[in-house]
Amino acid sequence: MTAVRTRVAPSPTGDPHVGTAYIALFNYCFAKANGGQFLLRVEDTDQQRSTSESEQAILDSLRWLGLEWDEGPDVGGAAGPYRQSERSEIYREHVEKLLASGHAFKCYRTPEELDALREQRREAGQRTALKPSDLKLSEDEQAKREAEGAPYVIRMVVPEDDGRCVVNDMLRGEVELDWGQVDAQILLKSDGMPTYHLANVVDDHLMGITHVIRGEEWINSAPKHKLLYQYFGWEMPVLCHLPLLRNPDKSKLSKRKNPTSILYYQKMGYLPEALLNYLGRMGWSMPDEREKFSLHDMIAAFDIQRVSLGGPIFDVEKLSWLNGLWIREELSLEQLADRLRDWAFNRERLLDILPHAQPRMETFSDLAPLAAFFFSGKLRLTAESFQGLAVQEDALVELLQLCVWQLDNLREWNRDAIFQSLKTVADALELKMKDFVAPLFIAVAGSTASISVFDSMVVLGPDMSRARLRDALNLLGGVGKKKLKKLEKRYAEITG
Repeated sequence: MTAVRTRVAPSPTGDPHVGTAYIALFNYCFAKANGGQFLLRVEDTDQQRSTSESEQAILDSLRWLGLEWDEGPDVGGAAGPYRQSERSEIYREHVEKLLASGHAFKCYRTPEELDALREQRREAGQRTALKPSDLKLSEDEQAKREAEGAPYVIRMVVPEDDGRCVVNDMLRGEVELDWGQVDAQILLKSDGMPTYHLANVVDDHLMGITHVIRGEEWINSAPKHKLLYQYFGWEMPVLCHLPLLRNPDKSKLSKRKNPTSILYYQKMGYLPEALLNYLGRMGWSMPDEREKFSLHDMIAAFDIQRVSLGGPIFDVEKLSWLNGLWIREELSLEQLADRLRDWAFNRERLLDILPHAQPRMETFSDLAPLAAFFFSGKLRLTAESFQGLAVQEDALVELLQLCVWQLDNLREWNRDAIFQSLKTVADALELKMKDFVAPLFIAVAGSTASISVFDSMVVLGPDMSRARLRDALNLLGGVGKKKLKKLEKRYAEITG
């Protein structure tokens, strides 16, 4: 019998997401419950958005939760390399095989042509998935563009008909999907980097992955993956699509409605054991139905069939309740003291804060009121906290929303980058910097008499800073749907 091998494959393009931890946890438990191995692979084919800082944050946050991998980019293994950016030649070699067998083709279509083709099909009431017959050029035109050195992508051949593809899923049984909705997927982009679909299939096979446990958003991609396995002549791993985490209003979990960064929960002072416990309850339950259990307990009782397909609700209040149980029932006073020291009062954290506090200190006791907001989670603010500012309430809501969007798109998190990013908004709103930053001071630090708001954001980090701005925005009623569209247009103009 083949040893069980599972994997988690995050993209290092932002803050480490609780959804990544959720998928990692179930892959980890399935592997360990079956005496197998758990791998970590970094899917960094998006060269524009992937960063080494984001990759390190993912590794650190999963380790903080207690999820160790048997093979990965930092621990090695026989199936490496474990970063997709380091496997380009492997993908090129496999694409050449598909081209030679007639299962893939070069596509020289321009983005404008693709838009026009889709629009034609839409107007005719047809499916918008483009097939090889829609995309292939005449031989003369193909030769002309090739001779001109025009950019091209490599796409896979997919069925032209509207038949059904049957995919087996561990939780759902046989799932039927319509080939008519499956387009001629790009396998290799014009920059030579693979898309998720090619890299995912090639890597899973070469790394010996036996079970692919992933989010249900990938179900519609399963026919493409099944086809690629057939083209290569490989056995397909067993598929299992877990239900998506959802907000309390049943919408897909998103940072607009719920903090989604693992780093946010770490800085809020949640115990990793409690967060992992809570993620384990997302659509799964212990045989005895108890709510508090350890990772060891979960592995010992793990059965993937106990996963419920209803969308699990990620409720921060419930997480906080569970975290309280762990603090009170699992930690002695000595252990609690150690945990508090490690969380907030460690030397590294203090050295981040003290350069900003020391110039304002006359006694040691000055530190607590100066730095309290660094060690707080949600600040105790009300709508009245924002009264008396130069910016009136309607304009204030717009200001905060524009700042949230701007910081969401910020790739580098340092003082200069934050300042320049927000100054763009201040200039667009024609506000003096003093008036512009006052509400940011209150949202981030709880007071206008505080350490520089830009320095504070650096120390707090992107996850906590953005969460506090969102909390302030919600406190002031947020932006209505009608106004939101106008503001989105305004933001597009501001950012070009």
